[in-house]
Formats: sequence, C-alpha cells, structure tokens
Amino acid sequence: MAPPPRAYSPAEVRQRCAQGACLVLRGRRLYDLSGFVRLHPGGEQLLRERAGSDVSAALEGPPHRHSRNARLWLEQYYLGESLLETEKPVNSTAQTTNHRMDPRCKTVDPDKDLVDWHKPLLWQVGHLGEKYDEWVHQPVDRPIRLFHSDFIESLSKTAWYIVIMVWIPVVLYLSWFCYTSLAQGTTRLFSSFTTEYSIPVHKYFFPFIFMLGMFLWSLIEYLIHRFLFHMKPPASNYYLITLHFLLHGQHHKSPFDSSRLVFPPVPASLVIGFFYTLLRLLLPEAVGMSMFVGGLFGYVVYDMTHYYLHYGSPKKGTYLYGLKAYHVKHHFEHQKSGTCPFLFLPPHLPHPPGLVV
Repeated sequence: MAPPPRAYSPAEVRQRCAQGACLVLRGRRLYDLSGFVRLHPGGEQLLRERAGSDVSAALEGPPHRHSRNARLWLEQYYLGESLLETEKPVNSTAQTTNHRMDPRCKTVDPDKDLVDWHKPLLWQVGHLGEKYDEWVHQPVDRPIRLFHSDFIESLSKTAWYIVIMVWIPVVLYLSWFCYTSLAQGTTRLFSSFTTEYSIPVHKYFFPFIFMLGMFLWSLIEYLIHRFLFHMKPPASNYYLITLHFLLHGQHHKSPFDSSRLVFPPVPASLVIGFFYTLLRLLLPEAVGMSMFVGGLFGYVVYDMTHYYLHYGSPKKGTYLYGLKAYHVKHHFEHQKSGTCPFLFLPPHLPHPPGLVV
C-alpha cells in the first residue's frame, strides 16, 4: 500500500519558493514544476509570473483552462497536499472554478503503464491494439528507448547541434558547386528532348531555384506529417502500429525528449539520398542540385525551429511565441490537427482557444 502523501504548510511552501522552486496548486494538490519551467509553452517568465514568488500566488494562481493532456502531464510533478485552509482566486472578479482533477485524467505511472518502460518500447507498442491511439497521445516527461542494441539506439537519436554540424557544410558546398556550374552557361532545361526549344538557366536563377526547393520541402513535409505521421494505424496491424510509433508516435508520447526532437543524421541521410537521386534523374545536374540544396536548407531550418518550439522561451507577442502556442496545441490538445506547411504559417498566429501559454 502506498504511503499517504506528505502535507506542506504555507511556511514550507514559502521556503521552497524562496529557494527558487516553481510551485502550483490545483485544489489541495501541490505540484513542483521547477524541472518543467523552461519548457513551459508560454516560456519560463510567464509560468513564474503565474506561480509567483509569494505563497498566495504560488499556491493559487489565476484561474485558467488547460487541455486534458496538459492536466495529465501535471500529475507527473505531484509533490504532496497543501495545508491551506481557504483557496480563493487571485482575481476577485473571476468566477470560482472547480479545482478538483478532471475525472478523466489519470496519473501516468510508468510502472503500471500498458508497456514496460524498463524495456525498449518499439517492439511492445504493436501489441496495444485498440489502446494504442489513446496511449500514444497521452504524453509523458521521460526519455524513450526504442531498440535493444545500444548501437542502433544511438543512431535513432541525436543532439540538435549535430544537424547543423552535419548538413550546413553540405549546404554551403553544394550551393557553391551549383552556382559555379550555372555560371558556366551550359545548363539548359529540356535539352534532352529538344535543342531548339531548350531553355538556358543562368547563374542568376540560382536563388530562385533554391527558394523553390525550400518551398517544395515545406509542402512535402506537410503532406508526410499530415497523412503519414498522423494516420491512425489499424488496431489489428502490429507492424503498422510499430511503424507509426517509430516514425512519429514516439515524439508525441515523449515530446520533451531532447534527443528525439530532430532527425538523426544516419536515417536522415537515407531520406535525403532518395530525394537527391530523384532530382538528379528528373532535372539537369545543376538545376536538380540547386533545388535539392534549397530543400536541404529548408529541412535544417525546420528542424531547428521545431527544437526551439519545444525548448525555447520566445518573448510574448512575437511570431515565435504564437508559433510555439500553435505547436503546443498540436501536442497537447488536438494532436491530429494543427499541422500546416512551414513556409505557409501566418505571421501572427492566434492563441489557441482553451489553452494557456
């Protein structure tokens, strides 16, 4: 039988706040969000403003709404019970809210979960069947191990800066190669079909072909993300469930696993190699390479932006602040919506309704 939760007096809470802890109260349940504060969708400053440095603000905070998954997430930081005798909203004009936990929300206990978190998950998730879709969209704050082999596991994750170190030199070299190739004046479109109506491609076209590559990458990523990554695999198909978890389900299950927020170079090189070969077959070398390098650069920008949306703290009111709110809504409220082509995102995204950021 589990021991009863510890009770914390107001003096103990003041002491923790004075030491820099970020505490939040829901009903009489006290949570320590110190480890989550820099990951908060609205940034560290906003969360600390809402938690406050004094006990009343830290324990009460203004009434606001979070999604079901956000409340599920909160349970991972449960600290104990508060001994406050009364609980009032900070804003006296606000309506009184029901502080009890949503009955649909259950604490995510890794030791009692549908899978064994002490073993690699990839080969387990396919057995979840009909329970997989709900399980994978209940996020947890812990790293994921996919494979038994340490070597293969190491290839399945990476630090964010490795993406820059590997691919930016490739982008720079190929950009120089494409520009100098086009500068020779020998590149023509449709020359393999006709010489009379072939179109010369000058070096001044390179920036436009480069941007076209970025545009195509954005569109392709959107289509893959929308229709492959967010497909609902048949409950009876072990292999499709496993494939879905490998491609994208793992990210929704553990959205703050920092080693799995960007595409690792080894598997990425397989996908990148496919598009490189396709463009080389369809277009003249210099044109195909120019479009390819634009797409590659678009991928790097996309991956770095995605990492920042999970770990960065953009300033309130900025474009990135709205973009982070939009992306967090995708993870915690409407996982099967909230995707759109990266380059098509509006300059000022509205705050998602029902989500505090």
